[in-house]
Amino acid sequence: MLSRWGRINKKKKALVEGQPVPDRNEEYLLYQTLLGAWPFAAMQAEEYAAFKQRIQAYMYKATKEAKVNTSWINPHQAYDDALQEFVSTVIDGALFFDDFQRLRYKVAQFGIYNALAQTLLKLTVPGVPDLYQGTELWDFSLVDPDNRRPVDYDRRRQLLQALQEQVGTAGPDLTGTARELLEAREDGRIKLYTIYRTLNYRRAHAELFSAGAYLPVEGSGRCADHVCAFVRQQNQQTILVVVPRLLAQLVTDPRVLPLGPQIWGDSWLSLPSTHASPRYRNLFTGETVEVMGENGSVALALDKVFANFPVALLIGES
Repeated sequence: MLSRWGRINKKKKALVEGQPVPDRNEEYLLYQTLLGAWPFAAMQAEEYAAFKQRIQAYMYKATKEAKVNTSWINPHQAYDDALQEFVSTVIDGALFFDDFQRLRYKVAQFGIYNALAQTLLKLTVPGVPDLYQGTELWDFSLVDPDNRRPVDYDRRRQLLQALQEQVGTAGPDLTGTARELLEAREDGRIKLYTIYRTLNYRRAHAELFSAGAYLPVEGSGRCADHVCAFVRQQNQQTILVVVPRLLAQLVTDPRVLPLGPQIWGDSWLSLPSTHASPRYRNLFTGETVEVMGENGSVALALDKVFANFPVALLIGES
């Protein structure tokens, strides 16, 4: 992929003192940055121009601080100008763009599940969760000063209020809400929903999270390496947190949701018998998951855990 992009964009490089600009490391950084920062929604002309300027500013700063071909103290104006022109022509290049978008879609889809997993882990592992204001939705900001752009707090408040009303209307069965958010996952509400539901539960059970025990849980079966799970337990309160990992190795088509028996069917979690509950309620979907026996141990089927939502906070019920 990188070699092909290099061939496509080779003619767009200017020569400065006999050397092509940018060098291979800087070119790789540009592709990596574009994959991570390209937004989900199609950009209008004004948004596209602003995006290009952001990438140019990022590459300008990155190469200055790398101090390889230019720097703040010893600027190389010809090199800086050639780099800016290369960034602009690469982003506008039709042949590269079509090829790039195919990989970008795959990276973005699996990136969504990674981001949800990281978000839930951050909110439930021992310690104090650290949330940056404005990142309640998908955030494609680069390093400063790009990450100092204004945040649309009104939109976030409106989306949160709508989610709260939707949850209130749905009652205990949140499966429909969960599936709707998953289908529309690119709009970011699924991340906001994960944060909102988890933080509310955390606030209502503060002692569980501040003083509760942490016990790792292992996966078993074909998908054992594709799950990360642990128990938090305090007195009679028990929760089980389960998130997927390395999904790109498990799901070949990024359009396929990583849910149900077709993905997780023959795999399970082996629970510590001293901390296992007979059933668990999924905070995000309202579903009840019953424990089962597997190879002489207490287990929870992963196709039930990930039946309708890609991450799970399971509340133990007696």
